Amino acid sequence: MTDRKPMTLPKLAQMHASGEKIAMLTCYDAAFASLLDEAGVDILLIGDSLGNVLQGRGSTAPVSLEDMVYHTFCVSRGHKWAWIIADLPFDSYHVSKEEAWKSAAALVKAGAHMVKLEGGGWTAETVRFISERGIPVCAHLGFTPQTVNALGGFKVQGRDEAGAARMKRESRELVDAGAAMLLYEMVPAALAAEITAESPVPVIGIGAGVGTSGQVLVLHDMLNIT
Repeated sequence: MTDRKPMTLPKLAQMHASGEKIAMLTCYDAAFASLLDEAGVDILLIGDSLGNVLQGRGSTAPVSLEDMVYHTFCVSRGHKWAWIIADLPFDSYHVSKEEAWKSAAALVKAGAHMVKLEGGGWTAETVRFISERGIPVCAHLGFTPQTVNALGGFKVQGRDEAGAARMKRESRELVDAGAAMLLYEMVPAALAAEITAESPVPVIGIGAGVGTSGQVLVLHDMLNIT
């Protein structure tokens, strides 16, 4: 794909607006980054899911910022065209906005184009602080793996009327705060489709039906390695 142009945030927004689907996969190293890039994947996500699929951990919570910086650097060395998103890991953005900025900046210095953080409305001011200073942010809502214990396990979120209303409200709050992308995990398909239809920014889904702007999968799951 030598004629391909690098993916940009405006291009992703255009794809969302036109209904062109966005393809996103997790990636953790240069070799797979090169392969997925050549295959035409739009977004490579350096996910803290590396704690599960690479480190053999039971959750993503133990993954460190240093882990994320290392794998972001590896992916950035292998890619040419795809948009690169890196997860802010657990305990790297929770204490203060300033801490969050430093964590996000470390990932950008390693090669990320955008950072992703988990949480609902309580992250709005953090999203604003980071995005106003020039780093694009993707807000991850619905099921948030870093807080699986607080959620009572791997459960679909937003099934009841109150939960659905809260997700719609938080989506608006986060976009108003500057989030340039939303990611919804394990939410009812109808809810995800409704949020996507109303959203001015791309909405990526995982376990959220086919009505979102695009889909993300864990690479190792797709390859049936895990």
